[in-house]
Order: sequence, then structure tokens, then C-alpha cells
Amino acid sequence: MKFSAFLILIPAALRASAQLVVQEQQRPLLDASAQYPGFHVDLNAQRLLEFEDGSRVMMSELEKLELKMRGERFFDVTETPNLNSFGIKKSVDFSYPALSKNETVRDVIKTLTTDGPKANLEVFSGFKTRYYRSDSGRESQEWLLNRIKETVSTSASDAIQSSINVQAFPHSWTQSSIILRINGTSGTDETVVIGAHQDSTNMLFFLPAPGADDDGSGTVTILEALRGVISSGLRPKKNVEFHWYSGEEGGLLGSQAIAQAYKAASANVYAMIQMDMTAWVKKGTKEVVGVVEDFVDPTLTDYVKELVEAYLDIPYVATACGYACSDHGSWSKAGYRSSFTIESEFHDSDPNIHSTRDTIDVSPEFSFTHMLEFSKLAAAFAIELGEWEKA
Repeated sequence: MKFSAFLILIPAALRASAQLVVQEQQRPLLDASAQYPGFHVDLNAQRLLEFEDGSRVMMSELEKLELKMRGERFFDVTETPNLNSFGIKKSVDFSYPALSKNETVRDVIKTLTTDGPKANLEVFSGFKTRYYRSDSGRESQEWLLNRIKETVSTSASDAIQSSINVQAFPHSWTQSSIILRINGTSGTDETVVIGAHQDSTNMLFFLPAPGADDDGSGTVTILEALRGVISSGLRPKKNVEFHWYSGEEGGLLGSQAIAQAYKAASANVYAMIQMDMTAWVKKGTKEVVGVVEDFVDPTLTDYVKELVEAYLDIPYVATACGYACSDHGSWSKAGYRSSFTIESEFHDSDPNIHSTRDTIDVSPEFSFTHMLEFSKLAAAFAIELGEWEKA
């Protein structure tokens, strides 16, 4: 997630005029001529960034990283410069069907636990970093892909096993994204997408980045939801996909690439939900699901609120995240209906992200039982919108 409340944002006037300069420092934190073993980063490479006001600026990878250190929000559109031109016209009178899978959802969410997420996140946050241009970022992705495949082989019922496909989605950088697809029974091209991002970063990219909450929590949250739905003995009528994106921390790179590929193939994405940071309950605050209301589809967002009220043990609170905040933004940019939930109101979210302190044991505020509520939500989203039924 692109969040760093304690950093100073570059004024919009500078952005608009393309005069994006970082204040001179006597000892620069990043050096374009330095070598960073284990990282495949060309700090002189030119990148095209897009900002909220619509302006686009070409700058070096080094300058991009310096912007991120200051908390600036952007899409890196170097490889997806026309994604927004692919946008579809949304029907203003569109609506999602009323909730109708109450018994099925409740049967599945009763099987969800914190055991798998705990075990998975202990390993996943144990990589030195999951930075998308690093060797350990590739290794963590390979571990995750194998873990997803193991989950399918050990948990999927015979009825659904043959309809599941898991594969890496390669990129021009080191770490691939991962897509798991469950083919629907009805033959429709409508597809429901549940997403999280697998990469992590430190504010200085070459430093350790355990990324337990950002977004290791979302990664294992949707993996637990996947385990629950595929072990149910049911199958979806619509296609259902689980995505683990690479390069979110580099400007929503992986999700933009996938959204562009889907739009070019005229894929019919019926609904998309992003889960980025699902573990933190700030001391002294009420446990809630933060439902983001900006840069999302309002119809789908209202539907997510209904799911929270119907199936979770905690309420939702409306919140805002800002431009290019997480991977739902790529799908919105491409013209698809997307939504986004987060662990709390945005200003109460985990202050340890993008640092060595983003670990599972940093504080009792890091809660696996809170994460479980999001696994319930992801499962409910998949079942209700995917229309799961007996095979």
C-alpha cells in the first residue's frame, strides 16, 4: 500500500509543472551508481508516472523511489500507458443481486481458522524482503505459488479439482504475479476476482521488509478463504479468480499489467475486491472493517457493506484511501467495478508498514482473529457473487 503518513508530500504545484526534485542532502540515501546485491534495479532507468491530476512525468527509477519515500501517490504506467483508454462504460442502473447464499456462506466460514494464516505468514514474512525486483522477492513468490498449489491438492474436493488452474503471470521484472482460476459451471464469461499484493518494501528498497501486514496479511487472508471455498464440495456458476499481485509497491505494476491483459482479451470481470492490510487493530479503537469509498465502484462497495453486515462479527466503517492506493485502482482505471477493504479507518491503520517493524509479533495490535473476519468476507464475496452450488 502507498501509505506513509509521517512523510511530507510533494506539493501538487510541483507535480503539475513536472519539477519533481528531491531536496539536496549532504549524504544521499540512494546512489544511482551504487551496487545493491540481490536486487535487479536500474536506478537510471526512465519511468513514466501518472498522478491524480492526470499529469504524466518521465523520471528515473531513482527519482521515483525518492517520491515514494516522501509518500507521493502515483501509477507507474511505463508498461501500461493506455490502460485508462481501455475503460468500459458502466451502466448507471446496474445492480448486484440480493444476497441468496446464506446457508452456503455460513457453512464455509465456519470452517475458516487462524491456523493456516499464522503458519503461512510466519514463513512469508520471514523472507528478507519480497521486493518485486529482488532475488528474495522471486523466492517468496515461488514459495507462495507452491503453497497455493499444495492448498489446492490437499483441500480441493474431487468435484472442483479439475476446474482449477494455478499459474504465474510473468512480468519484465523479477517477481511474477499469481493467478488461480476456478472455472464456473454455467459457461458464462463473467469472472469474480479477489486480490491481494504479495510484494513488500522498506522505504529504502534494499533494507529488510518483512511486510507482515503490508500485504502479507491480505495474501494469507485470501488464501484461507480459497481453502474454505474449494473444500466445500461446491462449484461456482461464474468463474472465480484469486490474484496475488507483484509490484504493487512500485506503482501498482502487476495489477495494471493483468488488468490490461484482461481488457485486451475482452474479459468480463463482474466484480473485484482488493484486500490490502487486514491485521491491525489499533489500541483503544473498535474492531471494524474499513470499507474504502474513494476510487471504487459505489454499487459494488454498497454490496460489500451488505456482506459485512450479513456475515461478519464486526461492523464496517466508511473510510478513504486516496489515489493509486492499492491494486483495486488498476481495475477501476481499466473500467471494471472494483472495491477495497482495509483493517480499520485509514488513519488508524498499521504505522509500522514499509519498515523492519512490520512483523507479526511487533504488538498485540497485530491480530490473526481480525484477519479471520476478512477471510470470511473474501469467502462470502466469492460465494455470493460466484453463485456457488452443488456440483
